[in-house]
Amino acid sequence: MKKIMTIAALGIALAVSGCGKSENAGGTVKREAGNWKTDIKLVKFEVPGMPEEMKSGMKQMMEGASGMDQCFTQEQVDKEDIAAELAKGPGNGGECTWSKKNVSGGKVDVAGTCKANGQTVDMAMTGTIEAKKNDVTITTKGKIPTGGDMEMVMQMTSVHTGPCKPAGTAKS
Repeated sequence: MKKIMTIAALGIALAVSGCGKSENAGGTVKREAGNWKTDIKLVKFEVPGMPEEMKSGMKQMMEGASGMDQCFTQEQVDKEDIAAELAKGPGNGGECTWSKKNVSGGKVDVAGTCKANGQTVDMAMTGTIEAKKNDVTITTKGKIPTGGDMEMVMQMTSVHTGPCKPAGTAKS
């Protein structure tokens, strides 16, 4: 279960870190400063041999992160750089090698292999990045320690909801 949680966290971390700026000839798209609400939907979660209760728990945990509000200042938005975030990988000593990294004109289409905590997964992210809405689907596939293949598909939608909320009112 811990390895599967690592894979899930990896997908979320990469998606959240890469939700801002796009690069190259299609033009730069930056999110608007202010409050953003993020919803996460677990579209597919297949792990051979995992009991149904554990799958349900995983789905509840992932979707429990939905509704999270985050405030992004103009300074933070100005510094966002999706290409740099993708180059860094998932953090905690993890790394990603991208076979496809198309991030331009408000679209994201990225694929590669990521390693973290001894786990290797294939990851793909596709979707749109706009000034007031990001909609990205993350597909993660890998081998599980007990044998077989796992696949997880998450949809993350972030929407600009207005100015930042006063401290203490945001859900985190």
